[in-house]
Amino acid sequence: MAIGLIGTLYTGFNYITKEKVVDIGSIEISANKNNRMRWSPILGVVFIAVGAGVYLMSSKKRLA
Repeated sequence: MAIGLIGTLYTGFNYITKEKVVDIGSIEISANKNNRMRWSPILGVVFIAVGAGVYLMSSKKRLA
């Protein structure tokens, strides 16, 4: 459920990769490229529902 809550509140993150722009012999030029990883908040809601279901199923087994 916690993963679902975090996934709902934070819908993505940024990361930087290094990309070669020019590579001629001993001359090499590279640039940093910003990338964004995104996901839908609906996915977080699904994780919350699955977590709640697992919690309910495990609590029923403890009572039996």
